[in-house]
Amino acid sequence: MAGSIDRESNRGKVILIIPAYNEAGNLSKVVSDILAQEFPMDYVIVSDGSTDGTIELCEREGYNYISLPVNLGLAGCFQTGMKYAYRMGYSYAVQFDGDGQHRASDIEALYDKMREGNYDIVLGSRFLNRNKGGSMREIGSRLISMAIRLTTGKVITDPTCGLRMYSERVIDGFANKLNYGPEPDTISYLMKNGANVTEAPVTIDERLSGESYLRPVNAMKYMARMLISILVVQSSRKKDL
Repeated sequence: MAGSIDRESNRGKVILIIPAYNEAGNLSKVVSDILAQEFPMDYVIVSDGSTDGTIELCEREGYNYISLPVNLGLAGCFQTGMKYAYRMGYSYAVQFDGDGQHRASDIEALYDKMREGNYDIVLGSRFLNRNKGGSMREIGSRLISMAIRLTTGKVITDPTCGLRMYSERVIDGFANKLNYGPEPDTISYLMKNGANVTEAPVTIDERLSGESYLRPVNAMKYMARMLISILVVQSSRKKDL
């Protein structure tokens, strides 16, 4: 990132921010999927203090990456990616998982939706064309949707989906003003403060390898934390965007 940067060359372009903590077993498939798309998109892998050979893989394969010396968690990792997107002059940034669950083929639909209505954020949704089931995770998603509707008056069908596209204005916000993670409570907060948010249908796959952080107990804690934040904590947040 040193030296002169031609920001104008990235005007109008999309970059995928890929937080990666010990995703060496998944990243080759993820990057291959991105490079196989006709729709033009760049990417940056943000290794969040990985110790499993993620950095060695990125160097060996020539991937575009940033290496964080310690594990900062999703919030710090994502914010690093947004600072990179801002500095490099990208107009759109996509939160894109490094575990193989997201499909690069869905990015064009998010982009088309973003351009269609001059939106600030386009959320990927698994539930625009089908109803939620009865799993613990989908029940939690339903509760978070209800909390967002109660506090913003707007319907978000899939608030926990991690595939999201952000406009230049929101890139600036996360890079220079917001110190929050890219979670449903932050999306709700931004909506309450005037962000124009919509959804587009996407498909989410099972992770390729490794184990998700959101195991049953952690998932329950996560859902409870999101509900408390959306319903209680946000009222004290300073308007930053």
